[in-house]
Amino acid sequence: MSHSFKAVSLSFKKAPLAIRELLALDEPACRRFLQQLHTELHLSDLLVLSTCNRTEVYYAHDDDQSAAIIQALGTLKHRADIGSFAPYFDRYNDAETATRHLFEVAIGLDAQVVGDLQIINQVKLAYQWAADADVAGPFLHRLLHTIFFTNKRVQQETSFRDGAASMSYAALELVEELTADVAAPRVLVVGLGEIGSDVCRHLADSKAFASVTLCNRTRARAEELAAEFAPGQLQVVDFESLTTALREADVVISSINRAEPFFTRELVAHLDVLSYKFFIDLSVPRSVAADVEQVPGVLVYNVDAIESKASAALEQRLAAVPQVRSLIDSSLLDFADWSREMLVSPLIQRMKASLEQLRQQELDRFQKKATPAEVKLLDEATRAFMQKVLKQHVLQLKAACRRDEAEQLLPLLTSIFDLEGQSVPA
Repeated sequence: MSHSFKAVSLSFKKAPLAIRELLALDEPACRRFLQQLHTELHLSDLLVLSTCNRTEVYYAHDDDQSAAIIQALGTLKHRADIGSFAPYFDRYNDAETATRHLFEVAIGLDAQVVGDLQIINQVKLAYQWAADADVAGPFLHRLLHTIFFTNKRVQQETSFRDGAASMSYAALELVEELTADVAAPRVLVVGLGEIGSDVCRHLADSKAFASVTLCNRTRARAEELAAEFAPGQLQVVDFESLTTALREADVVISSINRAEPFFTRELVAHLDVLSYKFFIDLSVPRSVAADVEQVPGVLVYNVDAIESKASAALEQRLAAVPQVRSLIDSSLLDFADWSREMLVSPLIQRMKASLEQLRQQELDRFQKKATPAEVKLLDEATRAFMQKVLKQHVLQLKAACRRDEAEQLLPLLTSIFDLEGQSVPA
């Protein structure tokens, strides 16, 4: 692929969470970084993608700029020790590997949870920021739209996105199933570690739950998570008021980290369960005692039930991977053809301009001798002739592109049409 597109990536494959979170970028930081890289390093076709699992920069430049990009990231994040993070980065220094990597990231093949449903939306946001900053050229525009089209095909033609392949998303699906017949189900999440926080985000994104309440020993953590969403979307309750919140909830999701169960039979028995109350225990060791289910009206689902649901979905997704790779390969071939044709596009425009200039010169010679009707006929005839000549050359050039021979033809055609130094008309 004849293009200078490249990428530099910090992801979960090499970098632990403690490193990734130090270099993660929110939306304002991503937007500033785009402008900084464009202005200071003169990079084009820029895309900055930052999620909990990766921070990546895609760019076009003749030379490998990964070291400068990493240094710029360190400056943005006020990390004077950014040099020590260099081994955690992967570099993709040719267009073929960089474009394939972006495909696999966006589609979810390179995700920590295979088939991740969120990543394609994160890529779309990153693309919007690039477009807003006017740092996306024709190559990146075409590449992203090809990826979005391929993603739609993956969604429609494969089982790659079916089911819940992560613990937190599997928990959401289970809660949706359990409360399908409950009007306005009330959900309480207790314990906001990584998995508890992920469940909260899924609940907030779902339209099935009008009431979601967070409870954590440290209230500040609950308020910080609630602040990620619209005011009032997630409620916060003090840990000291947990008993009241438990009585009101239809579903209690627990991810409390402690050696002994927090929710005991005695505690739950005092909740005066009138209908059904579901406890979803995501903790290891368990935070809901095994005998809690002996309380009338209480049903308990532990991590084994969730993992079983997630594992079944993951197996289904993994089985679809060959089909997904086939769709990506097909799209990459089409995109590579387009990319090679882009190489000759400026030449085609100069050929067209050169032929049009010759045509106009000849028309000017006859305008004084011919009637307006004759001039009109001559204009139509010469225009049609020029288009046929040009069409033959364009078809030959595109065929040469598919054979990877365009670069050899460019100097010859430039010389034949005397196009050296001729500018492309706007």
